[in-house]
Amino acid sequence: MHKRYGLIGKKLSHSFSRNYFTQKFEQLGTDASYHLFELADISEFPALIAREKGLLGLNVTIPYKQAVIAFLDALSPEAADAGAVNTIRFVNGRLIGYNTDIIGFRESLLELLQGNIPKNALILGSGGASQAIKYVLNQLQIDFQVVSREPGKGDITYAALDSKVVSNVHLIVNSTPLGMYPDVLSMPEIPIEAIGQQHHVFDLVYNPTETALLAAAKARGAKVRNGYEMLVLQAEAAWKIWNQPLDLLS
Repeated sequence: MHKRYGLIGKKLSHSFSRNYFTQKFEQLGTDASYHLFELADISEFPALIAREKGLLGLNVTIPYKQAVIAFLDALSPEAADAGAVNTIRFVNGRLIGYNTDIIGFRESLLELLQGNIPKNALILGSGGASQAIKYVLNQLQIDFQVVSREPGKGDITYAALDSKVVSNVHLIVNSTPLGMYPDVLSMPEIPIEAIGQQHHVFDLVYNPTETALLAAAKARGAKVRNGYEMLVLQAEAAWKIWNQPLDLLS
C-alpha cells in the first residue's frame, strides 16, 4: 500500500522535510511519498484533511505548531504539556498530536553542553517553536526568560535586553526564523558584545548552516550549534511514531 505523509506550514520553499523523507523512503525501499501543503491560514486545515485522502502522518512547522491543536482529537502527554505540536498521526480517522521537537532539541542541546548544564538561559522568541525549548529547559532545571518583541508575550522585550542581562546567562536559544535563508543577514537584536567564551548559543535555524547570530557569537568565543541535528532527530522520532504499533503509542 502506498503511504502518504506531508508537512503543513505557511511558507515551505525552504523545507528540509521533503528531501529528508524522500531519501529515507528510497533507502528503506518504502512505497511512500511526502508532500508540502502550504496553508495561508490554519482555518484551511480541515479542508486539506478532507481533500487529501490516505494521509498517515503530517509534520507541522511555523506558524501553526500551537494553532493546529484546536483541530486535533488527542495529544500525547508531552505535546499537551508543551502546548505545541509538530507531528500528527492519523489513527482510525482520529488525529493525534505529538511534539518530537522536544526529543530533537534535548538530545542536540545536551551534546552541545557536554555536561556543563547552565543555571539560566534566554529563549529568543515566543512562538510555537519556543514551546519545546521551554519544556526541555524545565526538564533540565534551567531557569529561563523568554524574549519577545511585544510586551506581555514573553518575560522581557528586546528593548530591555541589555548587556548585563546577556552576560549573566550562559545559554541563548534562538527560536525565531531570523537569519533563515533567504534573509541570511538578519538576526535577533541582542547585545552581541556581551557574549563571550562562557556562552552556549543554539540557533534552531539550519539554513544557512551558520547564521549571522552564530557567526557573531562564534567570533566572540561562544560554543555554537545550529538546528540541523535537531531537525534530523525530530524527523526520526516522527517516523518512529508514524510506524509504531497502535498499542505502543503513548
